[in-house]
Amino acid sequence: MKVIITADHAGMTVRNEVKDLLEEMGIEYEDTGCSCESSVDYPDYALPAAERIAKGEFDRGIFICGTGIGMSIAANKVKGIRCALTHDVYSAKLTRQHNDSNVLALGERVVGPGLAREIAKVWLETAFDGGRHANRIGKIGTYEDK
Repeated sequence: MKVIITADHAGMTVRNEVKDLLEEMGIEYEDTGCSCESSVDYPDYALPAAERIAKGEFDRGIFICGTGIGMSIAANKVKGIRCALTHDVYSAKLTRQHNDSNVLALGERVVGPGLAREIAKVWLETAFDGGRHANRIGKIGTYEDK
């Protein structure tokens, strides 16, 4: 698995925690997040990273901002992206099993580093169930192709 991770100014602490997790899990990743403390615009980070996933350069992405909301909204504008904003481990697991999410959005100001790490670990380890869920994902793809 190859993961792209990005963050704006409000997600730098969680980004570093998740990068440590990726290294511990032996997962290849690229960090495209900002390296500044001054305010930046989350679409400038979410959109290029989401496009790279959609092109097949990466299997999944983890996008972090203050609440995760802005990153998830921006990422979901890119065709083929199924970004899920999660605040708990259960939702992270189900968004992989049922929705085949390929981007995880996290909010540093909402979940903090410890819980973000747990959420990311479960999300990374969980496979898509397929079956009836594949049909549902297919309907989204059909709509995107309109």
